[in-house]
Amino acid sequence: MMKKTVKKYTPNIKEKYMCAKHKKYFTKKLISWRKEIVKSNNDNVVLNNLDDNVASADIVDQASSHAEKTVEMRASNRRRKLINKIDRALKRLKDNTYGYCEDTGEPIGLKRLIVRPIATLCIEAQEKHEQEEKIYVEN
Repeated sequence: MMKKTVKKYTPNIKEKYMCAKHKKYFTKKLISWRKEIVKSNNDNVVLNNLDDNVASADIVDQASSHAEKTVEMRASNRRRKLINKIDRALKRLKDNTYGYCEDTGEPIGLKRLIVRPIATLCIEAQEKHEQEEKIYVEN
């Protein structure tokens, strides 16, 4: 019996930008990424709850545990923000604004979206934004 090989689809520039195939690809990618993050958050909550039950008399252990929890809380907050960005990207896919720069209205580009599916700015706008941010921080 021959095994059927499924060629994994990747959007390419020969197709119409943000055609149905592109939208389906990015929707699947974003939903999969979101599920992964939610699972990771849930796993970490369980592990942290297990750790809470172990109170140590050793002050070094307590400090270490506190530091680990602080790092984990920051990571958890970053994941929560990422989930919000994914949700906004999924909403843009539904309202046909996904893949277009929020500043210029120009296409963001397939390569950039494949690498960073939550991107909202084209490269030029992103660079301008980062330059303005850098100037703001330096002043």
